[in-house]
Amino acid sequence: MSEDVTVNLIRTLVENLENAPEQWVSLAMVLGFDTTKVYRTFGFAYDETGKDHAVTVSPYDIRPAVKAYTDQHYAQGESLPVSLLVQFDRGTGRFEVTFEDTDEDRWRVTPATFSSIRDELRPNFS
Repeated sequence: MSEDVTVNLIRTLVENLENAPEQWVSLAMVLGFDTTKVYRTFGFAYDETGKDHAVTVSPYDIRPAVKAYTDQHYAQGESLPVSLLVQFDRGTGRFEVTFEDTDEDRWRVTPATFSSIRDELRPNFS
């Protein structure tokens, strides 16, 4: 039996995570899409004190896992979302993937959102 595409996506993100502190406890990663593939990423890893750390992964390195994931949710030829938000709690293993099909600005970092986006994306599974 093949591995769950969501588990594989999260594992791939974690394995390719750049700039994360060693002891991060949760992760929020935004994956941006063009019409055919993931082409940009950004996110935050949160440590046990709650401090956030800007992180990224190479879109190239995660592309196969992202494609396998989107192939499970979108039919061939169907438009991909403009972005996905992947949230993961390392201690509990809980996760959530949120699709954004149309609003390209939903999770965009701008001068207006720079201070708030870190907390907006922070995983909260309570």
